[in-house]
Amino acid sequence: MVKYRKYTDDSGIERVVAYSDRSMMIERDGKTYSEADDFAYQERKYTETDIPIEGYTDTEQAQKAEAFDYLTGRSGDTDE
Repeated sequence: MVKYRKYTDDSGIERVVAYSDRSMMIERDGKTYSEADDFAYQERKYTETDIPIEGYTDTEQAQKAEAFDYLTGRSGDTDE
């Protein structure tokens, strides 16, 4: 499932990080990404692929997401 996490950057701009909760590549408009970081106003939506992210483990992704949440002061996520 693609997860979307909203945060506000240092300049006060709202952004959204999209990533797969299964460590799979995500896709939009025919291009694949391991994760995407967009401006919130763009409201971009991604789909999860069946392509695993090379060299990425579930534990590593969870640790990075937790650290990112801590550093940005975000709490919670939204599924879409």
